[in-house]
Amino acid sequence: MSERTAKWEEELLSPAGDTYGAEENPTGIPIGGGLGYGEILTTGNHIATSYVEVDSALRVAEPGEVVFVPADARIDMSGQPELTIPGSVTLASDRGSAGSEGGLIFSDALDTPGMIRTGGDCVRITGLRIRGPFDKRDRVDRTSNGIETTHFGFEIDNCEIWAFSVAATRFSNGASRGYVHHNFIHHNQRGGLGYGVSINGGNVLIEANLFDWCRHHIASSGAPGSGYEARYNVCLENANGHLFDMHGGRDRGDATDIAGDWMNIHHNTFQAVEVRSHVIRGVASQGIKIHHNWFYSVDTANIVRTFGETHVYQNVLGESREFLEDLEVTYE
Repeated sequence: MSERTAKWEEELLSPAGDTYGAEENPTGIPIGGGLGYGEILTTGNHIATSYVEVDSALRVAEPGEVVFVPADARIDMSGQPELTIPGSVTLASDRGSAGSEGGLIFSDALDTPGMIRTGGDCVRITGLRIRGPFDKRDRVDRTSNGIETTHFGFEIDNCEIWAFSVAATRFSNGASRGYVHHNFIHHNQRGGLGYGVSINGGNVLIEANLFDWCRHHIASSGAPGSGYEARYNVCLENANGHLFDMHGGRDRGDATDIAGDWMNIHHNTFQAVEVRSHVIRGVASQGIKIHHNWFYSVDTANIVRTFGETHVYQNVLGESREFLEDLEVTYE
């Protein structure tokens, strides 16, 4: 187990006490990353400034090595095969260093099934800008995805990720101990899809991210094995669907009412007031907790819509932070 993955597990067992919303932010690093981020890489074992150079470097990179994309590089992946990062290799740029926005990896092709995927365990992507081809709400019939993993210990940090019609990041088919933190994830909002973090059969810690302009900032298919903890995230006011999601068996058509294994949603700030913050469309086998969050909406119906047992307690509402000790949840 890597040091960073062990940190995930330790922090998961040690949530903060009676503070509300993301303002406390015990990570000590600005929410959303960028300027002030504390673990910025500024060079690597391989320097790459084009798609061919990045692809070639990833093919020869050894475990523990870094493939580095300089801040002024623009890696055009339009129509190119997706990049695969080998196990224990880092793909990096320097977002936040001396005002750097980070190197850009992008695609302008509406058909972009995937841009980057992991090829083994303990991969890290840090300090990059990753842009897809579609940032609007129209139901375009072309699909684009950003980053996908099916492996253990995948970490995405200090990145800006946007403009994917399906999902900016995807944890699929048993991906475990995923860690998504200190990113700015926005404008993934295609009607009917549009996910910032998508989870299908994996478990993920989602921490200190800044979300805006997604249909669902976090979404899960609810397949058995799915679970996530979301903490110290700020969801800005723009969204065209509920913010955090867990699907149930009726969505998958598998004749069950299973909505994943678990959810633990705490110390987040939800600024959107015209959409629900959570929709859970089934029963989680290990339970759901929603606590110590700050909801800008004063309408308790906007906290959660659920079809299974959900424990909602110790949250605050509105500008005045009205304390809501417990919410009597109506199951649908």
